[in-house]
Amino acid sequence: MNNSLKILAVSLGALLACTAQAASVMEGSAAEAAPAAATAVAGPVEVDRIVAVVNTDIITEYELQQRVHTVAINLRRQNIALPAMEDLRRQVLERLISERTIMQRARQTGIRVDDQMVNASIEQIARQNNLTVDELRQHLLADGVTFDAFRSQIRDEITTQRLREREVDEKITILDSEIDAYLAEQAGFTGNDTTEYHVAHILLPVGSAEEEDSVRSAAESIATRARSGEDFTKLAASFSRSEDALTGGDLGWKTAQDLPGDFWTAISADKKTGNVYVVRSKHAFHVVKLEGERNGVEAKLAGGPVEQTHVRHILMFVSDITPEADVLRRLNDIKARIERGEADFATMARLNSVDASATRGGDLGWLQKGDAVPAFEEAMMRLQPGQVSEPVKTNYGYHLIQVVERRTDKEGNPERMRIAARQALRQKKLAEAAYDWQRTLRDEAYVEIRGDGLE
Repeated sequence: MNNSLKILAVSLGALLACTAQAASVMEGSAAEAAPAAATAVAGPVEVDRIVAVVNTDIITEYELQQRVHTVAINLRRQNIALPAMEDLRRQVLERLISERTIMQRARQTGIRVDDQMVNASIEQIARQNNLTVDELRQHLLADGVTFDAFRSQIRDEITTQRLREREVDEKITILDSEIDAYLAEQAGFTGNDTTEYHVAHILLPVGSAEEEDSVRSAAESIATRARSGEDFTKLAASFSRSEDALTGGDLGWKTAQDLPGDFWTAISADKKTGNVYVVRSKHAFHVVKLEGERNGVEAKLAGGPVEQTHVRHILMFVSDITPEADVLRRLNDIKARIERGEADFATMARLNSVDASATRGGDLGWLQKGDAVPAFEEAMMRLQPGQVSEPVKTNYGYHLIQVVERRTDKEGNPERMRIAARQALRQKKLAEAAYDWQRTLRDEAYVEIRGDGLE
């Protein structure tokens, strides 16, 4: 469990992060989609055609145009200058090819996502945008996105998440020796001397030794353009092969320990805001830009002993299939069965919770003040160990909460420090492993781009 039940955003975890691009379609007006709509109805209508073959699947011109349209809207809303249309089409087509290989792998391994999960996820996205599902449908249509296409994208994102959890996430291992080394690196820092760096990058993979010189030359050329003042976000959207290419290659604010080691080696040699570096990693060249530098957030000051609560929960969503009355009835029935001794909380969580913690019996680990959203935290703090709450409503759905035990955590608790170190190391490993996994699926696939598919 992460530090926060704000992490229940992570319950749809990667899902809501992955669907941020889709959800952001809701933020604008129909006016932005009007030019595309006008173009679609003017003049002769060309019969749809195949632009790419991916193993046994195809990608059509209409599908490519629709995704380019959506991506263009999202880039404008992030104030990222649009790259040349041929570059944007190439990026989007590569993304579609990657998605096809992932969906094919999911079918081969028997992963299925039922309608109830898709409906619940859409309800969650609508709630987070203060909309009903019908209002969400209208916003999507105003931007030229059909609701069926949106549902399909959500289903694919959930499927991708489940497949990645099985083939990548579960295989990530963190050795105790790695945690020891990480904590040793942290030992020289105090709350006042931690610095964060705002970094963006462009990733250019090297597929073979023969590509080494050409890829290096391409990276140097892009770096020269960036140093001469060209918009780095536009260059990233045009050339980067990273998953964050269409958001400008922005890695956000990172400490030196959170940056890839190769990046930090280059940056630390000349830490000047605006600098652009060419970096060679194991599988790629990177063009890295140091966007800014700031004092990091000071370590949380200990104000004496901190009370922690070991807690479990069961989360259910309201949806078209399971309306609010049914959710409340089911949760109250589960609560009654647990209190009568007919079932234990962990088993009920595994069978009924839609949160990612369900596989752990709903176990959220040890929480302290500020780790949970207010409504959850207030209900949790009123419970005695072993007690189960009434259904509690938050922005994420309805919860049953059980307090397992409480303890007082002293400043600098070694267990908590090691958990935090393990989480940080896992995130760094996961990002690289996920990219390698997607790249392997892409390389193993038969891909044929038809004729002028990118023109």
